[in-house]
Amino acid sequence: MITSAPYQFSELAQFHVHRLQFMNEQSELTQALPAFATDETLLELYRLMCFTRSGDEKAVNLQRTGQCGTYPASTGQEAISTGIGHAMADSDVFCPYYRDQGTLLQRGVRWEDIYTYWGGDEAGNLIPEAVNTHDFPVSVPIASQFQYAAGIAFAMAYRGESNAVVATGGEGSTSEGDFHEALNLAGTHQLPLVVVINNNQWAISVPRDSQTSSQTIAQKGIAAGVDCLQVDGNDVIAVREAVALALEKARSKGGPTLIEALSYRLCDHTTADDFSRYADEAHLKAAKEHEPIARMRRYLTEHHQWNDDKENALLSDLNSHVQEAAQTYLNRSKPKIDDMFNHMYAHLPKELEEQRELAKEGY
Repeated sequence: MITSAPYQFSELAQFHVHRLQFMNEQSELTQALPAFATDETLLELYRLMCFTRSGDEKAVNLQRTGQCGTYPASTGQEAISTGIGHAMADSDVFCPYYRDQGTLLQRGVRWEDIYTYWGGDEAGNLIPEAVNTHDFPVSVPIASQFQYAAGIAFAMAYRGESNAVVATGGEGSTSEGDFHEALNLAGTHQLPLVVVINNNQWAISVPRDSQTSSQTIAQKGIAAGVDCLQVDGNDVIAVREAVALALEKARSKGGPTLIEALSYRLCDHTTADDFSRYADEAHLKAAKEHEPIARMRRYLTEHHQWNDDKENALLSDLNSHVQEAAQTYLNRSKPKIDDMFNHMYAHLPKELEEQRELAKEGY
């Protein structure tokens, strides 16, 4: 280290990153549960995680049979998106990335909408107006969502509103300039922004330690003047509580927060990927024992009289909803070629009018 040189150095600053967990890998409580974690709520969170996994499995099957496009499942990471969605208020604004199904389902998006979007039809991004009119569509370009999330938060602060913005991404996105620029803006102006990073250990096929040498992802907020916290991303209780606390702080003009949710991806990055080519088999086996659904199931079985009959009844009910959603998606009429031109401009430029006619000829 440079401080080993033969000079006198004075300490200027110290920084700390804290971690939050309520339920460990063995499904044991590490501290008293927060007030929201009633028996009813724990069952609700478990149901939401299972619903997310069931819908993901169907999406992968649809893709494998040529009935859907490339799809990013969230297997092993369901606690993160479930906890985020459960903590948010209706008036908050959500700026998602592409692995947020558990949150989207709580924000008015249906599985048939998700399938429609990944099936190639942008209409799947249109949230029913009666439910939600202010959330943003899924962002696939890495880290782009942080930029406009910070802009929305700036507008909220400028107007004196008491709402907040939640933006999400994978740990790979924190190596992008867009992430740091957005965080810098949020820290400088103390904006009502909560950024949740799903550190699932992989930036596509690149392991975490090959794309950043930062000891934690959470500490990347320190340089921007943003409060930071790491949570056990397989503990849905910790995720939900951390996001709720950060949102409460943001809404009360307490500034932004960066939350790193530590998890492990148990599936391909997308259906265009082959996880088996680069994943360590021993690490994967260990991660499966600690994943969020299995963790919560063990706890419910030991403390809330959960059993195989209740489990099978739940999964059967969720599967029926998912199958119905998939059929609704498959029964949708094919989008018209005009759709991708008509909603781009108030008045379509002449050259695009020509392209539209050419596209119709080959459709």
